[in-house]
Amino acid sequence: MKIPYGRQNINRADKSAVLRTLRSEFLTQGPQVENFEGLLGELTSARFQVATNSATSALHLACLALGVGPGDLVWTSAITFVASANCALYCGATVDFVDIDPATHIMSVKALEAKLVAAEFKGKLPKVVIPVHFAGRSADMRQIKSLSERFGFSIIEDASHAIGASFEGLPVGNCAFSDIVVFSFHPVKIITTGEGGAALTNNSDLATRMRLLRSHGITRDKTQMVDDSRPDWYYEQLHLGFNYRMTDFQAALGASQIRRLGKFLKQRRTIASRYKRLLGKVDIKLPNFEALEASSWHLFVIETIGEANEEIRDGLFRSLRSAGILVNLHYIPVYRHPYFSKLGFDPTSFPAAEEYYKSAMSLPIYPGLTRLQQSKVSRHIANFVRNK
Repeated sequence: MKIPYGRQNINRADKSAVLRTLRSEFLTQGPQVENFEGLLGELTSARFQVATNSATSALHLACLALGVGPGDLVWTSAITFVASANCALYCGATVDFVDIDPATHIMSVKALEAKLVAAEFKGKLPKVVIPVHFAGRSADMRQIKSLSERFGFSIIEDASHAIGASFEGLPVGNCAFSDIVVFSFHPVKIITTGEGGAALTNNSDLATRMRLLRSHGITRDKTQMVDDSRPDWYYEQLHLGFNYRMTDFQAALGASQIRRLGKFLKQRRTIASRYKRLLGKVDIKLPNFEALEASSWHLFVIETIGEANEEIRDGLFRSLRSAGILVNLHYIPVYRHPYFSKLGFDPTSFPAAEEYYKSAMSLPIYPGLTRLQQSKVSRHIANFVRNK
C-alpha cells in the first residue's frame, strides 16, 4: 500500500452530515454555508466569513475587494503554490516575489523591508502584499503589519496551510494584522470540504464586496440596489462577479470536520515530534520545531545538505517513490514556472528560495499515518542518506 504525503480523513459523522444535506431541500445557497461560516468565526474570532468553492477563488475575491487592478503591484512569497500569485494576475495587476527566510521557508521580513525601501525610491510600491503561512506556521504578521503602516500596502494572509495554527497566542484567521485571511479546504489540507476555501475579514465593507462578487455581483438586498422600489422578486447585478459559491453539502462536510480540528492538530504535532526523534541523527535538515505547538503542520519538509544536496535530494526522492512512499516537493519557486519565467524574473534575486528548491522534500504527514508507516519512511531516509 502506497503512503501519500497527505490525505483526507473522513469518518462516519462526516458522511452522515453530507447525506443529511443531500436529503434536505438545499444542495446550494441553503443554511449549511452560513453555519460553516459561523463556525469559522467562532474558531478565529474574525467578524466576517465568506465561504467559497476554492481558496483560489477566495484569493481572487480578496484582491478584487481591495481594489487590485491594472497598474497595481502585488507581492507574494517566492515559495508558494501558484494561486498566491495568479489571484493578482486575474485582476490585471503585476506580480513580484519576496525571498524566504532560510530557517522557516516563509516570506523574509528582512527581504521584504529591503525590497520596499528600493521600491519606494523608484515610486513602485505594492498595493497588496500576500504573505504565505508555509507548512502550517504563521509568517511574522506583527512586523509585516508594521511595514504596511510604514509603506501603505494592504495585507492578504494566505493561510491555506494554517487553519488551527496560532501567532502570538492568537488564532490564525483573526485578522488582527491583516485586511483579509484566506483558508483552503482541499483534501490534503487540515480540514476538507472536498474543494473549498474561505476569506475572513474584520471589515464589513470588504465582506460585503466579497459576498457580492462571490455570486455574480447580484444582490436582492434593497439597501444596495439602484432601484429599491421594485417588488420582492426583483434583483440587480451591480458588478461583474463570479460563481464562486460553496455548496451546502461541502459546507456540511466542513462543519463536521471543524469539530475534529483539535484532534487533527494533535495527531499532526505528534507525527512531527516523532519524525524529530526518528530523523534527529540523520544528516539532513529538519523543520524548525520552535513553533511546534503554534503550527498546524500541514507539511513536514526536510532538506538535504552538502555540496551535492540537489543530487542527493533527487536520488532520495526517486528511491522513496520506488518504495511506494509518495513524497512531494512544495514548491517549485513560482518565478521558475514557464508562464512566469517569460516575464523576466531573475532566479539569482531569490537566493534563499533557490537553495531551498535544490534540497527540499515533503514527507508524509496526515491523521491516519501509522507509526509503522512513519518508521518505514524514516528508516528508508536514514539508510539512503547513510549510504550516500
